[in-house]
This record gives sequence, structure tokens and C-alpha cells, in this order.
Amino acid sequence: MPRSTDESPVPGRPRTGPLAGVVVADLSRVLAGPYATMLLADMGATVIKVESRGGDDTRAWSPPERDGESTYFLAANRNKHSIALDFDDDADRRVLDAVISRADILIENFRPGSLAKRGLDFETLTARHPALVYTSITGFGTGAGAGLPGYDLLAQAASGFMSVTGEADGEPMRGGVALFDVITGLHAAVGTLAAYTEAQASGHGQHVEFDLLTSALSGLVNQASAYVAGGAVPHRMGNDHPSLFPYGPFPARDGQIVIAVGNDVQFARLGAVLGIDAAADGRFATSHARSVNREELRPLLNEALAGRAAAEWFELLRAAGVPCAPILSIAGGVEFAESLGLSPVVQAGGDARSVPTVRNPATFSRTPVEYDGAPPRLDGDREAVLAWLAETPATTVPARA
Repeated sequence: MPRSTDESPVPGRPRTGPLAGVVVADLSRVLAGPYATMLLADMGATVIKVESRGGDDTRAWSPPERDGESTYFLAANRNKHSIALDFDDDADRRVLDAVISRADILIENFRPGSLAKRGLDFETLTARHPALVYTSITGFGTGAGAGLPGYDLLAQAASGFMSVTGEADGEPMRGGVALFDVITGLHAAVGTLAAYTEAQASGHGQHVEFDLLTSALSGLVNQASAYVAGGAVPHRMGNDHPSLFPYGPFPARDGQIVIAVGNDVQFARLGAVLGIDAAADGRFATSHARSVNREELRPLLNEALAGRAAAEWFELLRAAGVPCAPILSIAGGVEFAESLGLSPVVQAGGDARSVPTVRNPATFSRTPVEYDGAPPRLDGDREAVLAWLAETPATTVPARA
């Protein structure tokens, strides 16, 4: 059972979020696992980030940097406590065992089989900690793909994502972010919390497994369904959508604007603003017809849009209820979110050390997300974690019948 929120899990850092009292042993590194554990930490869980003596790989992934620290690492590690341990060192191993004995959840993304050699696999640990939820993240599963490295780019390539990304006559293109690491991290956070909820009722933990490739295929949604359910093999279409039109960037007088029409009502509104009556044309009257006849419709839209600047069209279309957006840089995206009152940037940490980070998207009405911990420096919480271990009893209890 989780500890009372009245107990300060690690000295100086009491938590009050919806997961307050839940303890997570974070044996993951790079992005998918750390992203999942950061989400749990944001929501109040006490996350002990167990790193090697050399630290999480992403600590060295730079530039860019902030005060000498990798901004990649800073992106996925706030609200955690770092302790560096050598699993092959007897003293460090005792510390690790103590952390695990106090954990409700363990999340790891080691190469399949490597933790079993050290007695840190699910079967070994669950014999001692029957209520432990043990989450494993791999690149390509634990079967025939066990030996493949778990890098996001490999999943982008092998899943088919790169085959549908890029210009129609161009080369396959990777996404601009480690998309499937993030999607896997989201899946892992949801699945782990589901297993934890069940464990509170049954008294039994379980092994929850995720891999980048399966998460990638799930994240490809309609594109994967086109093949699985329809037998169609999607292909690169540049910025066009396979099932909707107009749905993508279109040229205005001075640049481009994204228009995303999802139904016939929105298309009629678009025509009214642009001054064209395309909705009355049978070739464009329905979503299916517009998709099939897109090359006949495209020049009509381009001609109308050429009459004004992109910013003007954005205001006019937005006011008319036509889904649209400007094409911005990351800096512009942050500023746009700020202009909408979404407060995208939050300071993680306090007076001693504070780091600007992108806020957790969740908003709770009673138990808000917390940002009291800056991304930790390597082994920066050793003394606090050791003091906490000395003061906090292990939670190992017999499983319920």
C-alpha cells in the first residue's frame, strides 16, 4: 500500500499530488522510461532515479545545453531523486535492494535478460516483493527482437513511419522528435498505473511489458489500420492526408497556413470565407469526394488564398470556425501557447536551483501537478536517499490469498 502523504518520502520534498505516497524505483534511462517516470513524479510519486556511475546516457547528449547540462536530459527528469549505484558493487547493491524493497513500482529498460543475471528480474524480485508492479520497456520485445537496440529511430524505420513521412517523390524521412519513445512512455505510464490500481485491490503485482515497435504500430493509428483492416499499404504523400482534403499547409500571399477541414460544415465555412462556392460542386460536396478529387480542388483554394497574407487568413478563418493554424518555429509555438493562456513553461525546482521546463499537460482540480524538483544532478540526492532509506521501513508483505 502507498505510504501516507503525511510522511515526507525524501527529506525536504513532501508530495501532495494524486500519486503522493507511491514510490517508484526508476531503473530506466534515455527517454521512453524516464518520460514515463517523470509523468508519475509530476503527479506526486516519489521517484528514485537509479543511475550508473556514468549517469543516464542523455546527460552527455548535447548541444544544446543550459549551464553545462544537456537540455535533452532536462526534458524528461524533473521531480526525481538521483543516486548513482554500481550493481556489481556489494555496498551499492544493498542500497539498490533497499530502494526496491520500499518501492510500489519498478520501471526498467535494460536489454532483455541483463537484469536476470543480477537477480533483478521480475520473477526474482516478485518472490520477495509480491505486490511490486514491474514495468519493462524494450525496443523490439523479448523474443526474436531481444538483441536489437531500443533506439527510437530504429522503430521509426522498422514500423513503416518513415515510409509515410516526407515528400511523395522524396526519400523516407524521420520525425523531428523521438516520437515513439514518447508514445511508449505514455503507454508505459498508463499501463503501469492500471497494474498499480489492480495491485491495490489484489495485493499482487505483475509484470507489465512495452516495446517501441508495438507502440509505434499503435501510434500509427489510421495508417496502420489502412493495412491491417483494409489491405492498403500507405505511402508518402508529403503534407497531404490520405483521407481528408483540404488538410495541410496551403500557400497564401506571403507564406503558408495550415487548414484542417474535417467535415462538410467546415468546408462550407471555408468556401464562404474564401469567396468560392466549391461546396455546391458535386466533386467537392462530401469529404470522400474532396479527397478523391483533391487535384481539381487544390488550384481553386490556392488561387483564393493568394489574395491575402497568411496571418490575415488565420484571423479570418479562425473567426469563421474553420480549423487552421500558423506554421511556427518551436519558439513561436511556445509564444502562441502563452498567448492562449496555456502557460506552457514552468519552473522546476526552488530558490536553490530552478530550471525552466515544459509543463505537464494534465490539470487536476484538487491535486495539482507539482514542479518542486529540478532535474537532478548525477548522484545529487545520495545523502537524502540514504537518510530516507534509514527512516522508512521496507514494504515487503505476504501477498493476499
